[in-house]
This record gives sequence, structure tokens and C-alpha cells, in this order.
Amino acid sequence: MTNDIVALIDYYEKEKGIDRDKVVAALEYAFISAYRKMVPGADAIEVLRAEVDTKKGETRIHATLRVVADDDYVDKFNEVPLKLASKRDPEAQLDGDMEFDVTPKDFGRIAVQTAKQTMMQRLRQAEKEMIYEEFKDRAGDVVSGTVRRFDRSDVMLDLGKFEGVMPSRERVQTEEYNIGDRIRAYVVAVENEGRGPEIILSRSHPNFVRRLFEAEVNEISDHTVEIRGIAREAGYRTKVAVWSNDPKVDPVGACVGMKGARVKNIVRELNNEKVDIIRWSDDPEEFVREALKPATLRSVTIDEEKRVVLVTVDEEDLSKAIGRRGQNARLSSRLMGWDVQVRKDESKKEQFEAKIADAAHSVAEQLGIDDELAAKLFTAGGTSPEMVVDMPVEYICTVLEVSEERSRDILKRAHGIVGRDLPDELSGEAAPPSEEEAPAAEAAVEEPATEEKPETSEVAAEPKEG
Repeated sequence: MTNDIVALIDYYEKEKGIDRDKVVAALEYAFISAYRKMVPGADAIEVLRAEVDTKKGETRIHATLRVVADDDYVDKFNEVPLKLASKRDPEAQLDGDMEFDVTPKDFGRIAVQTAKQTMMQRLRQAEKEMIYEEFKDRAGDVVSGTVRRFDRSDVMLDLGKFEGVMPSRERVQTEEYNIGDRIRAYVVAVENEGRGPEIILSRSHPNFVRRLFEAEVNEISDHTVEIRGIAREAGYRTKVAVWSNDPKVDPVGACVGMKGARVKNIVRELNNEKVDIIRWSDDPEEFVREALKPATLRSVTIDEEKRVVLVTVDEEDLSKAIGRRGQNARLSSRLMGWDVQVRKDESKKEQFEAKIADAAHSVAEQLGIDDELAAKLFTAGGTSPEMVVDMPVEYICTVLEVSEERSRDILKRAHGIVGRDLPDELSGEAAPPSEEEAPAAEAAVEEPATEEKPETSEVAAEPKEG
């Protein structure tokens, strides 16, 4: 055995934590593989054993042969005749096994390079098995590691003796990682498949938030406060529903901490992801009111059969209830396990429209027109006969899309209701002139207009002096 193999055994034992016996077993397996490749016909030997002396640095290969009668001896690789076996061991019996040293000369020196690759494969397999044994019960824990490298979009984390992988699906899309960064992650699973055991890590899993709360809030770790539900959109917003077994302990206050110290530590670990802490309730109506805060709900309708919650809010609270990109309503649905539907409260609008319709109907009855024309007139400003009498005929024609005669009839009726005299344009008769205007009018009739003659310049009329 050469020094590099000895160093390899020490490295895997001390640095990788693999048991020395497993390292030696891997080396023995590697030397047997090397022997079968080096010695012609060795593949036909059924039973081979390698013996490694780690102190002397010697390696021996032994073959186990079956003792047969001299006349039955046909397989020189797996059988030994009784006559030859008796010379070595007088007590040898037929059908018994006898071990022979079949180590070639200079086998250790020649076989090292051939065995090294096989040994490395076996040791890597042993390391993976050790990873699986150590981590198979740690699924659900939070571990700390250093970013070692990137495999496409996957992040490989150095966990000390082992390496974990954070697949792209388990990353937080708003986070950027650099080689050497120290981060914490949640152990989703330890998979032992074709490629060997793998430690799957996550920072986007909802249970990562759960473990952070358990580590930060004493009341959760001692089961005074329970986390009843978590809904998360990693990197943006998380809703946590909590409940207290002790009526004297406020679950929300316990999680927030004094001056928000506890939740601030968690938010800092989540890179300023928004965290809503909600009081859990078995009553869906009460729970949805807590979940959709800060929006104020006007009404809540529960359909237990279809597990649908229909809530209505004022227009100014609609954006708060739905949240940015629908996150608030969507996370509330996940948290409750119900379909939460948010709608704008139309009751005020309906009441307003009903009042307009009633007022327009009143105008219609007074003016003798149908409700459709009254609604158009009302919208145009004719909210009462007093407002209609001041409208020009042409304006009413345009607004109501009716004839001029029809417009005159509406205006006449409005004047009659108000008690105002009809103007000339509606009565069809010329109004008599007033006393002040009469003399002027008479003068205009009696005195015919005369043509104005140009004035003669006096200077031009005088004869010029000679």
C-alpha cells in the first residue's frame, strides 16, 4: 500500500467522518476489482478476499476453493483435488472449502492505480450513505451553510461535512446569492435515489417561516401559542394565523414582541418580506375580517356547502382588500382553505340611482312624458319644472331628441306648473308694446326714412378770387 492510499484513508476518516472500517472495506473491494483485471482468468474465480494490513502496508489476495475428488477435478479456478488439499491440511475433507493465497508479485505497487478509481467510487458511495443516515431524520430542520457554487440555477451549499442543494424551484426569486454568502435554509427532504442521497434545501417553503417563528417566539416553542396556518408568496408577503391556548396570552402580541422586536428579526431573515400576523378563529366570518385587514368589510356572506366567502367593501377599501396583484385576497383564501371573493359594495350606488329614478319619475308625471324622456331631461339638468322653464326650445330638442313642437308642449306645461306666463316664442302672439316704447314705435311708422345727402363744404361753394 502506498502513502497516498494511507493518506486517503486518513482524509476520509478524519475530514469526511467516514468510519475507518468502511474505508478499509472500500479499499479491499477496489483491490479485488484490480486483481480480476490484472490476472488472466481471475474473473472465473467465484470467491476472492482481499486482506489489507494498514500497519505493515501489505495487501494479500485469497481465493476460496472447493475440495473435490481427484477424478472429479475439472475447474482449476474454483476447485482443488483432495490429494493436494491433504498435503496442505491433513484434515481436509471432500466438499470442504480451503483458502489459498493467490497474490501476484508486486501486486500492491501495480494495483494501486487500478484500484484507486474504484476505491474513490466506493468511498463516495459510503459518504452519501452516511449523509442519508445522518440527515434522514433532519427533514424539517433549519440549517446554516455557505454558498459554494452554482449548478445552472441551483445553489450548492456547504453544510460542513456535507453539501446541500437548493433547486431553483425552492429559491426566493427576489433574492440574489453570491459565492461565500452565509445563509439559512429549510431541509425539505433527504432523497436517496439513483444519483445517491441529496439534501434538498429551501428558502421559499412556508415551513421555513414556521421554524423561524418557533426559534424566535418562546411562547410557540413551549406550545402556549400555536401556528394554525401559513400562506406564503415567497419574497413578497406571508400570512401567519396564530392561536393561544392561554386566554391571558395574546398570540399576536407574543409573535410581534416588544416594539416589534421578534417579528423584525424574522422579517430581516426573510429580506424584508411583508409578514401579516393574524388571530385565528373557527368562525369564517370573523377569520376573514382579520385576514383581509386593513380593509373594512361592509358585509360577509358564507356558503358553507361550497366553502365560499363573499365579502363586499367600499370602493376606497377595494384595493386594500384585494392587495397588490391580488396577494391579500389570494393568501387569505389559502390561509382559510375557502374561496374568498371580494366585490365592491354597490348598495350606495344603487340607492343613489333609485333616488334619481324616483325624482325623474316625479318630473315625468308632472310634465306628462314617459320615464325614459324624464331620465334624459333629469340628467341634462331638468330636475324640476322650475329648472325646465329656463331651458331653450332648441336645447330640449337636442337633449330629448324630439321635435320642436314636442319641446314647446313640454315647456308650456312646465310654465303652467310653475305659474309663469308663457313667453312670446311659446304663446305664438305678439306682445303689446309698453307705454314707454309706444311713442317711439309710432314715430318710426309716421316718419319715412330719407336719404342722407352729403354736406357741401362752404369753402368749396365760395367762388375763387381772381
